Amino acid sequence: MHSHEVMREVLKTTSAKQIAGDMGLSLSLIYKWAEPGEAESGSASSPLDRVGQLIRSTHDTRIAQWVCEQADGFYIRNPHNLPPTATLIPATNDIVQEFADMLATIARASADNAITPEEAKTIRRRWEELKSVTESFVKSAESGTFGPPKTEQV
Repeated sequence: MHSHEVMREVLKTTSAKQIAGDMGLSLSLIYKWAEPGEAESGSASSPLDRVGQLIRSTHDTRIAQWVCEQADGFYIRNPHNLPPTATLIPATNDIVQEFADMLATIARASADNAITPEEAKTIRRRWEELKSVTESFVKSAESGTFGPPKTEQV
């Protein structure tokens, strides 16, 4: 979805006048963000386009993470799909192992009845890995990777 399409959808549920007032901007500027931009010029006409440019320029996902945090969320990169030759049982076992590893990390961190900031970071990293492996599994399932086994034609 293009940034102007996102803004058009947002303006269906939130008043452009309210946004303009909250941000100290002109009403016309808010409406301009809901119009297609100049794709050829490479210039960013809306804040959404600028955020996208900033991420592409820096290749730094902390920017996306910060935006997600503003919406009380958390950024996770889309995983690569498993190869079409992936089999269901090993892929399922990977998720179970990641979950077990995360629980072990939590158990180690909480053994002294306290979790330090460094332990919290380690837990977060394990959690992100579990989410990534699980998302990869789900995307692969949705794309038909784990369909019924193909029978050989004789």
